[in-house]
Amino acid sequence: MNHLITGQDARGNDIKLDYIDHGDGKPVVLIHGWPATYKMWEYQLNALTEQGFRVIAYTRRGFGNSSKPSEGHDYDTYADDLKAVLDQLDLQDVTLVGFSMGGGEVARYMGRHAGARVSRVAFVSAVTPFLLKTADNPEGVDRQTFDEMVEGLEKDRFDYLQGFGKKFYGVGLLSNPVSEATLDWTQAMCQIADPRATILSVRAWSETDFRQDLGTIQVPTLVIHGGDDALVPPAVSGERMTRFVPHAEFVEYAGAPHGLFIPEKERLNRDLITFVHGGDVQKTSDRY
Repeated sequence: MNHLITGQDARGNDIKLDYIDHGDGKPVVLIHGWPATYKMWEYQLNALTEQGFRVIAYTRRGFGNSSKPSEGHDYDTYADDLKAVLDQLDLQDVTLVGFSMGGGEVARYMGRHAGARVSRVAFVSAVTPFLLKTADNPEGVDRQTFDEMVEGLEKDRFDYLQGFGKKFYGVGLLSNPVSEATLDWTQAMCQIADPRATILSVRAWSETDFRQDLGTIQVPTLVIHGGDDALVPPAVSGERMTRFVPHAEFVEYAGAPHGLFIPEKERLNRDLITFVHGGDVQKTSDRY
């Protein structure tokens, strides 16, 4: 098992992040969603490596086989952990790809650390720019929605995650975009997260305002979002991104759910490869 030590927690314990590092060439760093691990990127890891990229994916603190401290489940700390990954591996000319809550890491890193070492960023089904409805963010989601998530996790985390997985992939009576085996795999991956981290991170990704962070991004930016995302609706997230990153390319996958990295894996892989190579993803995607 590979681990990177990113720093210390409030009690002075080293924080170790489980990670994978495949291939050579231009580095691509993949940042997973809630409450999964880097293993959610299975199909992207293979596809990007085969295209000659060096692909690094890590599991954030509190999840999977990474350290599970009781504190530090906030985006300043997550961004500092990402910085430690880039620094310890001495990565340059990096493309960051953040999925769902991982998009928040990308945004906060770019704002907090001035985009050091990074040449491109991609947001996939991301929680950016700001999910929570507030007086100055009327397009956001009511706090009650997130309160109910926490209540469900506190009542029966395993049952809640089982239902969440179906909504995550858009599984319904007439829609089965992934297999039952994939649902079981996802459930097992999410169950090993620390319960406290699972809950605190809900508060982090739902309540953190990334709008100022996004305003600092000057590098090429790709935004991909599923048109039928029931967890992070595109009208609240992906469709709003170009307000804060005017040069960003926004690509909507019509009919795709939140967890599009499996049911839309071929298209996502092609678009990420095109983007890292410096191509025009919007025109490429229009052909599919």
